[in-house]
Amino acid sequence: MVHALLAGEQIVDIRKGGLHEAGRHFSVTTDRCWLSPTAEHQDPDLLAPAYAHRVGLAPGSPVGGPVTIPGWAEIVDIAVVTEADHVDAVAARSIWSPEYVATRFRWKQRDPLTVLVLRVHRLDEPVTIPWRDGYGGCTSWVEYADLPADPADLASVPALSDEAFTARRAGVRAALPDECWSGRSTDG
Repeated sequence: MVHALLAGEQIVDIRKGGLHEAGRHFSVTTDRCWLSPTAEHQDPDLLAPAYAHRVGLAPGSPVGGPVTIPGWAEIVDIAVVTEADHVDAVAARSIWSPEYVATRFRWKQRDPLTVLVLRVHRLDEPVTIPWRDGYGGCTSWVEYADLPADPADLASVPALSDEAFTARRAGVRAALPDECWSGRSTDG
């Protein structure tokens, strides 16, 4: 997932929340976040066939080992998907398999599927920090103690040109009805 974001192959993330989320529900707690590859939940069957071969190519940070941060993302748009007929539109814009996206949609049915449109940046120099116990577990947000509070403080370059990002963002937004999109949006 992180590799596809950093390569500019994808600009969306699909979230439902992890087992260790506050209140066990997903919420967006920031405008910018670090991107850290994980070794957990790696299964080629979860990815669309064109991406399945990537599992294992870009190593994640193993639990208990140093964490390498290759980039960060600005969350520019948020959509909330509550209707099953919108799931295919989301899957078509993702490296995840349609079956996996549908499974995420059905898990914890009272909670919507959240689609984040991300403006991704690759750090000029990836940062490696030591493991801390608070970094593990099934959660969406990790606060890294050894990094700047604002990822934009480190030198980075966008994964996509402004033009390419704007075009892909427009495609993602057009794929879902207006009522799915929250009022929150930035210029990206």
